[in-house]
Amino acid sequence: MSRFFYIIVLYFFALTASAQDFSSFSQAKKYLSKQVTEDSRTLYCNCGITKRGKKLVPDTTSCGYTARLPYTRNGKENARANRIEWEHIVSAWEFGHQLQCWQQGGRKHCRKVSEKFRKMEADIHNLAPAIGEINGDRSNYRFSMLPNTEANYGACPVKIDFKLRRIEPPYYARKRIADAYFYMEKTYGLKISTQQRKLFTAWQKQ
Repeated sequence: MSRFFYIIVLYFFALTASAQDFSSFSQAKKYLSKQVTEDSRTLYCNCGITKRGKKLVPDTTSCGYTARLPYTRNGKENARANRIEWEHIVSAWEFGHQLQCWQQGGRKHCRKVSEKFRKMEADIHNLAPAIGEINGDRSNYRFSMLPNTEANYGACPVKIDFKLRRIEPPYYARKRIADAYFYMEKTYGLKISTQQRKLFTAWQKQ
């Protein structure tokens, strides 16, 4: 599949639920999982997505992804490397920290008391399918360019620097990420730093 077609698929995937309004993250995830087709691809690795019953798993043969940590510290298979999760492009930590409810009790408290947070957390324009391990490794790290960092996921070109707490997405995912940030800014008043705005503006032009 060409990178151009991959981008088209990502946009179609986001627009399929553009008219939907969800009140919870779990509700949004259930809806999006039902929209996955044979053309759907993960955000960072461009992997195909396979349905196994109610579960979504990455087709690693389509993208060359290999787990950074195949096994956990307990010696068990890394389950997150073999499942699809719904990644918040603007992390819940990032938009949550801009709300007072987060300062009073974190994510759990925001879900309980803030309708705005629940809508932000469930907004499908800020959600994308990602391999669970990468979703976990990304954590709440900010997007950046990492010229001196190597990719550690086989043929998947995403880069994560755990010391700097930064992530560099592949070029084909950057516009989607920039669009999500500016959407969240326009819709919910998300504050974007000058440095990040400069980066995302450049990515939108790619």
